[in-house]
Amino acid sequence: MRQLLGHVIVAVIASATTWWLLEKKKPSPTPQPTPSLYLQPARWEVHPPVDFTVAAQIAMPAVVHIRTQIKAELPSFHRFFLDEEEQDLGIPGTGSGVIISPDGYILTCNHVIEKASRIEVTLYDNRTFRASVVGTDPSTDLALLKIDAEGLPTLEFGDSDALRVGDWVLAVGNPFNLTSTVTAGIVSAKGRTLGLLKEKFRVESFIQTDAAVNPGNSGGALVNIEGKLVGINTAIASTTGAFAGYSFAVPSSIAKKVVDDLKQYGKVQRALLGVSIENLSAERQKELGVSISQGAYVNDVYDGSAADEAGLRSGDIITEIDGRPIRSAAELTEMVARHRPGDRIKIAYYRGDKRYETVARLKGRSSEENTPYEASAVLIPSLGARLRALSEEENSALGVKQGVKVTEINTGPLQAAGVRAGFVITAIDKKPVSTPNDVSQILKNAQGGLLIEGLYKKGEKAYYAISLE
Repeated sequence: MRQLLGHVIVAVIASATTWWLLEKKKPSPTPQPTPSLYLQPARWEVHPPVDFTVAAQIAMPAVVHIRTQIKAELPSFHRFFLDEEEQDLGIPGTGSGVIISPDGYILTCNHVIEKASRIEVTLYDNRTFRASVVGTDPSTDLALLKIDAEGLPTLEFGDSDALRVGDWVLAVGNPFNLTSTVTAGIVSAKGRTLGLLKEKFRVESFIQTDAAVNPGNSGGALVNIEGKLVGINTAIASTTGAFAGYSFAVPSSIAKKVVDDLKQYGKVQRALLGVSIENLSAERQKELGVSISQGAYVNDVYDGSAADEAGLRSGDIITEIDGRPIRSAAELTEMVARHRPGDRIKIAYYRGDKRYETVARLKGRSSEENTPYEASAVLIPSLGARLRALSEEENSALGVKQGVKVTEINTGPLQAAGVRAGFVITAIDKKPVSTPNDVSQILKNAQGGLLIEGLYKKGEKAYYAISLE
């Protein structure tokens, strides 16, 4: 028995030795890396490289080149000997614009066309048109122009809210008179406040990008990779006047509202909350002893304002508007700027560490804006003015049977002839006019010069000769 056990042990040892020798001769397997969250494949291996060509092909035909002339301020003696063209002796300006409708509405920057006596727009196909100003909004540095054309290529408004830091964007414009120039970059930041605009009710919440932008790009398009308009290029950060790494654009969320207002009302309906605000800083957070770290800190609440009536107080921290997080004063300004006087917004705020909610009915800059603006005036692009029919009371007060009142005047033939807002047009080339449509019908078939007849006060007639060319 003992002998048999010995044989078994020897056999087991021999088998184990043979298995060990065979395994030793096998090639060693390649070591497998330990899975790690930090060992990710290169981005281009996950997604194909970004293709900008489609976005560029969509955007370029809809971006125009704008040239302006500022009329020189000359003594009356010199003006007597110079015609209108010769008086445009100021340094010509250039910029860009974006066609937003097939019938010739063009969005640009206010500073591109400000004080211009003549505005010319050159399309992608090299056709040139004289443009009239529909309206301007210095508080956002935007302006809306109109040219007499149909079937134009356009850019569709995109959602600037959906942009993320790191997203690719294209800047399209005409820097240094180099037409149809496209540059690419990423969104570097959102909600930037630069203090560039000097208006009391300015709205600054810029998109910051590193797409190259230079003089002449102002008013041009910032588009996403789908070719949709997400911003209007307006400024660069530079100590030399040329591109130095960062550029800024007005978000499309603001631009679209400005366009709608200028088309419908002729002016922007700026809603106000009625607060003085700043970013919630770390020092302020420590001073207040609150746990939240982001929001718009309320320095002051103006008496009788929307904020005052909604119960807000100095020291409150606004953190949400209509359910959207507010992380800075610029974001609060942008959100309010999307609304019109009379709109209601839901506000979430902190007083100390306790959260509250309230609803504010926004007000305007004047009593006129606290209610919907009277929209009866109609834009006549070829005149560069808005006109409305007279009421029976106005007809009686002026001693006329019919007429249309000039409610607003911008760059165009009327302004060039010296017509002022408030003028009542009673006849054009001896043809009586009672409505803006009457004026449009006369202008439709008119060529060359026209005689405008009307008055500012009862019994004081005035005559102006204008040219539509």
